Amino acid sequence: MDPILFQEIWRAHSGKIVGVSIGFILGLLILAVGFFQALFVLFCMVVGYFVGKRIDDREDLMEILDKLLPPGTHR
Repeated sequence: MDPILFQEIWRAHSGKIVGVSIGFILGLLILAVGFFQALFVLFCMVVGYFVGKRIDDREDLMEILDKLLPPGTHR
């Protein structure tokens, strides 16, 4: 395949690629201990995708934390 195509894909979706990769690797480590951890793999990949998507959309990390955490939990 064309290396330029890979560069364009990476430039547009780098956060999602990294997020899913980290979730997948973490999920595989946990999968080694049993069946229900397979659900955890899926969960990790979905969370990684959404965090990566927010990175691609150039959202501020503090704004994401404000939406997820109760007020006053970070400075």
